[in-house]
Amino acid sequence: MSRIGKKPVAIPSGITATVDGQTVSVKGPKGALSFAVHDLVSVENTADGISVQPRDESKKARSLWGMSRTMVSNLVVGVSKGFERKLDITGVGYKAAVQGKKLNLSLGYSHDVVYDIPEGITIACAKPTEILVSGIDRQKVGQVAAEIREFRGPEPYKGKGVRYSDEFIVRKEGKKK
Repeated sequence: MSRIGKKPVAIPSGITATVDGQTVSVKGPKGALSFAVHDLVSVENTADGISVQPRDESKKARSLWGMSRTMVSNLVVGVSKGFERKLDITGVGYKAAVQGKKLNLSLGYSHDVVYDIPEGITIACAKPTEILVSGIDRQKVGQVAAEIREFRGPEPYKGKGVRYSDEFIVRKEGKKK
């Protein structure tokens, strides 16, 4: 039994949620999102909020149950509060700057890395060594943060590179004589 899936998703005031067949649409102050739930899971709008139940007791239906509830919950949180990921840049001369709809990264290569910011995502650089990726779609925010981190991932010897702010890098000792 899914402990997450049992709880209905509460809908706060100021947010409207509609269930049309297998599609859940949510509108709020930050925007509108929708999610198509898998056919093995049933979705209905109740007095408590949006409840998700598996259609049968198959392993696939039970595994999709909790995931579908979490996806609907992410829609509600996204249109009300939004999501953000913070990235830190470590290394001499490594920096980032936002120029219009592009993120310009100096990461120790012979050229600057230019990243086009996708629609629905906001990137801010309070300091040249901090990047804040924010938006209403949790999956998109995480994907953009992962793509930026991929340009120069953190290395274990000096810790140089782009890393998540809550990420811990296990450091290695290096060569000895």
